[in-house]
Amino acid sequence: MAAFFSVTAYSQQVDYSVVSVPEESGVDFTMLTSKNDYVCMPMVTRNRKGLNWYTNKIIDVSSDGSKIAFLAMRGQTTNVFVKDLVRQGASVQRTNRRNVTDFSYSPDGRWITFSEATMNTNVIFQTDANNGFICRQITNGFKDYSPMYSLDGKKIFFARSETASTSIWSYDLKDNFLSSYMTGFNPCVMQDENSLLCVRVNGFGKGEIWKVNYLTGVEECIVSDSEKSFSTPSLSPDGQWILFVGSSAVPTGKSVYWNTDIYVCRVDGSHLTQLTYHVAEDLSPEWSRDGKYIYFISQRGDSGGTANIWRMTFVVL
Repeated sequence: MAAFFSVTAYSQQVDYSVVSVPEESGVDFTMLTSKNDYVCMPMVTRNRKGLNWYTNKIIDVSSDGSKIAFLAMRGQTTNVFVKDLVRQGASVQRTNRRNVTDFSYSPDGRWITFSEATMNTNVIFQTDANNGFICRQITNGFKDYSPMYSLDGKKIFFARSETASTSIWSYDLKDNFLSSYMTGFNPCVMQDENSLLCVRVNGFGKGEIWKVNYLTGVEECIVSDSEKSFSTPSLSPDGQWILFVGSSAVPTGKSVYWNTDIYVCRVDGSHLTQLTYHVAEDLSPEWSRDGKYIYFISQRGDSGGTANIWRMTFVVL
């Protein structure tokens, strides 16, 4: 677990106490969780040239938009918990494992698919989103993660890391058939059902956002930068915007502090816009079901650097 998550910040030299900064004017920020929710904070590591972060999806919104699910670390285990966005109150545990690493809801909200780190493998499971802890094991013996349902809920797409590369696969829930498609990770299903967004690493070691039609083989790089890295794409409900995490350079006198922030662009890569500028890490963004808000994990607003889930209005000038 320590390789992926924490519940507090990693650099106490950063002032996390403010909720927002001047560059974020016009955007409303609301904290949805508290310290007692023990929200997992994805690990971030820095070096002189930039930074790396845990890119897998660890928050999601229920199909009716009334609940938000997230990973929490309690009793040295990480599991999926669900919180009601309207009534708030205590969060409810939805998995009962030791080391859940990421997850997503099915389109109809009935199921949750998740991956769990076990020894030297990552195994994907499916469980009921509302009742009990019974799990159906989907994969075995590989490093499989970032599971996401197809729009019809009949397949689970996921990333599989092997010796030389990482590629996108799918599992057919009806006939148990496995298919391999293309290189990449962090799969995100597009609305045309035959295309996926994914992340690939370029020659500079930076993550890029790609769109791939896995039936025709047509591939298109949507977002790329020789200095910045990008990950964790999420398609807006209207299919017009791509939401993702990107690195950003914050000048600090003679040096540069590399940070993780939230970006959007149009589905064709145009109108690339940085949305957050706080020195805290902003990670794991996810759309509200109406597309008016963005949920994400950050240590902002807490002087001790504790991670929480925040909601921000989606504003692009």
